[in-house]
Amino acid sequence: MRVEAYGAVSQIYQSNKVANVKKADGAYSQADRIEFSDVAKTYQTAKTAVNNASDIREDKIAQIKAMMAAGTYNISSEAVAEKIVGKLGAIVF
Repeated sequence: MRVEAYGAVSQIYQSNKVANVKKADGAYSQADRIEFSDVAKTYQTAKTAVNNASDIREDKIAQIKAMMAAGTYNISSEAVAEKIVGKLGAIVF
């Protein structure tokens, strides 16, 4: 039994209450109401930031291009081979 999930479930059921809304003529009616939790708002903000971020790291590309132009960009073939084997090992096994 997951005890920590009880709080989340009870919050869902408590947020489904209907509020009375006053009409322009002074009469009351019932209407649905929705409220987003702080966690949901934070998640949406993070999701928007990730969607707006570039997939390409321009600063890293500029740095590597400058190093290549200066002739100081050295790649370790052993490090490349280790990464390739590591990736293949993760996929196969």
